[in-house]
Amino acid sequence: MNSWERCIAVERDPAKVGGVWVFTNTRVPVRALFENLEDGATIDEFIEWFPGVTRKQVEAVLEFTAASLDLQISA
Repeated sequence: MNSWERCIAVERDPAKVGGVWVFTNTRVPVRALFENLEDGATIDEFIEWFPGVTRKQVEAVLEFTAASLDLQISA
């Protein structure tokens, strides 16, 4: 499985939002992206609702997640 440390769009800092993975230079948890998409939100809506998160970051997280799933299938 890929490690989130290898995804340039996210960071984790124990002093920031309890140390959960957030989009770089924000306080927006990565989990929020998946929860909103699961609830039917679009990427455009997510970006609108969470200022500071860029489309490039969202795409990087989704690509990273897809690659992680591919690695799990191959293992």
